[in-house]
Amino acid sequence: MAKIFKATTAGSLPKPNWLAETEKLWPAWKDSGETLTEKKKKSAAMWIDVQEQSGLEIISEGEQFRIHFVHGFLETIEGINWDKKTQMGIRNDRYVVEVPTVTEPLIKSGSIHVEEAKFLRSKSKKLTKFTLPGPMTISDTIANEFYADKKTMAMEFAKLLNDEAKTLCDAGIDVIQFDEPAFNSFLEESIEWGMDALEVAIKGLDCKTAIHICYGYGIEENLNWKKTLGDQWRQYENLFPAINQSNINQVSLEFAGSRVPPQLMRLLPDKEIMVGVVSVVGDHIETSEEVEKNIMAALAHVEVERLIPSTNCGMAPISVDVAKQKLKALGEGTERAEKRIS
Repeated sequence: MAKIFKATTAGSLPKPNWLAETEKLWPAWKDSGETLTEKKKKSAAMWIDVQEQSGLEIISEGEQFRIHFVHGFLETIEGINWDKKTQMGIRNDRYVVEVPTVTEPLIKSGSIHVEEAKFLRSKSKKLTKFTLPGPMTISDTIANEFYADKKTMAMEFAKLLNDEAKTLCDAGIDVIQFDEPAFNSFLEESIEWGMDALEVAIKGLDCKTAIHICYGYGIEENLNWKKTLGDQWRQYENLFPAINQSNINQVSLEFAGSRVPPQLMRLLPDKEIMVGVVSVVGDHIETSEEVEKNIMAALAHVEVERLIPSTNCGMAPISVDVAKQKLKALGEGTERAEKRIS
C-alpha cells in the first residue's frame, strides 16, 4: 500500500569516525585512494539502509562521497586555484573562512557525481534524490578573481550544474535538489538574478527538481544569526512568490523549532513542499509525537498531496547517533500523521 507522505532528508548526513573527522563542516578524510573510495561506499550504503529502515521514501546517499556540499562539486572543475586561498565572508559575512579562488575560465570536463548517483540507484528501489549546490550559493562560497562579478560567475556555474544534473537524471535519479542557503542571506539578489541562474541550472531536466532554502546548519554561527532575526523569520516571504512562478517542482524549507510563520507556505500554492519537521541541532532529538505535531501544523497550510516531511537542513555537523535517532523519529512521526488523517 502506497504511503500518503514520502518523507526524506534535506541532504547531508554525518560521516562516521572511521571515514572522516566528525561533527565538522569541512572534515578531513581519514584515508586516501581506493581504501577511501570503499569506505565512502560503505558509509553511503549504511545511510541508505538507515533511511529505508526509518521509513523514508525518497532516499539520498547522504553526501558521503563529498567533503562539503559545495566543495565536493568544485573539486574537479578547471579554473579554480585550490592553492590560492582567499579569506572571505560567507552568507553575507555571517562567518569567515579561507576558500579557493577562481582565476581562469570554469570548465567541467566530465561528470562529477555520476558514479555516486549510480551507486545510490543500485542500492535502493525507492525514489532517489541527489543534491547539488545552487549557483548563487557556489558563488558565495568561492572567491572570484576572473569574472566581472558574482552574478556572471554564478551563471557560468549554472551551465555546469545543468550539464551535471542531466547526467544524474540519466543515471536514474528521481529528484535533483539544488541547495541555495545563500537565498536567505541575499534576498534582493536572489530575486534579481539568483532565480535566473537557477532556471539555467534546471533547464531541460527530465526528473523532478527542488530548491532547498534553509537558515543553515546547526552550527554556532548560524544559531547566533538566528537570534538576531526577531520573533518572526519572514525571509521566505520575499522569496516564495518568485519561486512559485519558477519552473522548480519542489521547495524545501525550514520549519521545526523555527520562528518561520507557517502561513508563508501558502505563498507556494503550485509547488510540492518539503517541510522541515525535524531540526538539525545536535542537542535536541525529536520524539515521533513532535514530528507528528509539526506535520499536522503544516497541513493547515499545505494540502496532503503536496507535503513532503523532511529535515530542516543537512545534518553533517552532528553526531551519527543523533542523526540516526532523528531519522527514526522522522519516519515514526510521519507514520503517526498518516494514521491520523487516513
